[in-house]
Amino acid sequence: MTKPQYNGPQTVPTRLDFFQASTGVLLILFLWAHLIMVGSVVISPKLMNILGWFFEATYMAQVGGPIVFLIMLAHFVIAARKMPFNAGELSVFWKHSREMNHKDTWLWLVQVLSALVVLVLASIHIYQILTHLPITAENSAVRVQGGWLPFYLVLLPMAELHVGIGLYRLGVKYGYITRANRKQWQFREYMLMLFFVLFGLLTLWRLWMLGGQGV
Repeated sequence: MTKPQYNGPQTVPTRLDFFQASTGVLLILFLWAHLIMVGSVVISPKLMNILGWFFEATYMAQVGGPIVFLIMLAHFVIAARKMPFNAGELSVFWKHSREMNHKDTWLWLVQVLSALVVLVLASIHIYQILTHLPITAENSAVRVQGGWLPFYLVLLPMAELHVGIGLYRLGVKYGYITRANRKQWQFREYMLMLFFVLFGLLTLWRLWMLGGQGV
């Protein structure tokens, strides 16, 4: 009888990579759905109010918000095992990146930096929304007009940048993006990021122009 081969040490990293990818995909889908839901104000503030009422009436907002935060935190913790946090690791990574001058390596560094920004700002955003219910176009307008616009002007592109790079790297990791089709997928990713950033800016502009009263 052949003795079974032991491959235990590879099991944990493989599972962690799977959970990192899975939570990443869930967060990407949530972000796009969230942007589309809030962006409904561009069509009509009443439409956004109806959607907001539905999410609150079904407790999807009250329960889903904390769940999204936990998924985001879990995703960050899992991904953090590969991040260069201390000065020595960062110095070595920076040196190697400059020597190799490899585009995907630079993208990973941008993804790490954007992850730190998104984790902090998105946590603040979730807390702000859930502590100032209901979700309405008027309340969102007051938030944007009351000093939160610079906050969202940073969070929006950072989130899309992180998501875009993350989706691209997932495609490379699991073989969907190859040398043969890499340029095509990169172009699609750029267009997708550009669309959501412009759509988000249009939403912010609509909320800025919308009248409202304090939350």
